[in-house]
Amino acid sequence: MIDPQDIALAQDLADIAGRIIRPHFRSHLAIEAKGDTSPVTIADRAAEAAMRQHLASARPHDGVIGEEYGADRPDSSRLWVLDPIDGTRAFIAGRPLFGTLIALLVEGRPVLGIIDQCIIGDRWVGARGHGATLGGTPVRTRQGVALAGAHLATTAPGYFSDEDKPRFERLRAAAQDTLWGGDCHNYGLVAAGHLDLVVESQLKIHDWAALVPIIEEAGGTMTDWQGQPLTPQSDGRVIAAGSAALAAEAAALLV
Repeated sequence: MIDPQDIALAQDLADIAGRIIRPHFRSHLAIEAKGDTSPVTIADRAAEAAMRQHLASARPHDGVIGEEYGADRPDSSRLWVLDPIDGTRAFIAGRPLFGTLIALLVEGRPVLGIIDQCIIGDRWVGARGHGATLGGTPVRTRQGVALAGAHLATTAPGYFSDEDKPRFERLRAAAQDTLWGGDCHNYGLVAAGHLDLVVESQLKIHDWAALVPIIEEAGGTMTDWQGQPLTPQSDGRVIAAGSAALAAEAAALLV
């Protein structure tokens, strides 16, 4: 079970990032790129720097992996993963549904995850032994859904490699329907935690390390495309499902 102080620290980090990010995105989004002068990049770097400073004070011996500033003590037994603005594709599409992702890995296992969508006020928290919440309300996944009745969420087809596309199309044909979107954490917990199935390709540690505790503590499962547990060395092919049986059914079609 995770230390409640780590949960409180992670929420403090999300608050710090939110205070920096919100002033950059109060008006309608019209962002075409993520260059050095983009509001995305400016807010991203400032938020990560502030989170790192707070962590250095609160947990000086823990490791950190960030998007903008790389890794510091990545071999530590306690490793924080920070991505202050994840969901640039959603920004470009004019939807403020990004997530500040925060995760804590202990001995390589994600035990705490936060997705803080500070523009719209949604905060997902999942912590080992503490359950999963959305805005403080406990959430559970939808259990007992067969693939033929499952709602499948995924990124746009252009993000799948030529090798992955045929396998994914077999899965998509077997599901009830497909929701295309930006980044999986923006909509993957379909209908406020009632997860059916999310399939992603090229998902980075910053994404799935935050998602694993949220999905598992909500009663779901998250694996690679072969149905094996995720590790920092996983190649980004990720399945998240409301049950282990649904994940196994999906994995069989992705071979």
